[in-house]
Amino acid sequence: MQALMPSPQIYVERTLAIIKPDIIHKEDEIEDIILRSGFTIVQKRKLQLSPEQCSNFYVEQYGKMFFPNLTAYMSSGPLIAMVLARHRAISYWKELLGPPNTIVAKENYPDSLRAIYGTDELRNALHGSTSFSSAEREICFMFPEVIIEPIPVGQAAKDYLTRYVTPTLLKGLTALYLAGWLAN
Repeated sequence: MQALMPSPQIYVERTLAIIKPDIIHKEDEIEDIILRSGFTIVQKRKLQLSPEQCSNFYVEQYGKMFFPNLTAYMSSGPLIAMVLARHRAISYWKELLGPPNTIVAKENYPDSLRAIYGTDELRNALHGSTSFSSAEREICFMFPEVIIEPIPVGQAAKDYLTRYVTPTLLKGLTALYLAGWLAN
């Protein structure tokens, strides 16, 4: 008797990535690394944030000693914001980035993006969401037109396919068959 294998599950997670102002000239190189690491760039935009927008974006850092320097740095020039997607996107992106402190990254994770592109503790080159809730908040901040809906899995995915995809496929395949039959 053949063992029953569970159906494969595809879980796609999204995270926010930011190429910070001082390394925006390395955009193509960094995007290549992102794509080769199995991510899909779902959305991308170049923008310049005001100090007030930076304060709102980094609200969780408010009150920390580096906060004024962080907002000044992040509003000093254009940046690239991207929504990245893949299985376990948040944890894989954080792993690829390395520690937030560039000095620690260079010493302990020399192949990480922050070790390669960062210059000091503040100018660590790239941003990544730290959790699912921060990813949702940050994506909505940088891409306000995006609606983040939960991706259906299990029975919800099957129901979606049955209700929306299967009828469309059936109509299309029937039309193709009839077109081929009529052509003969």
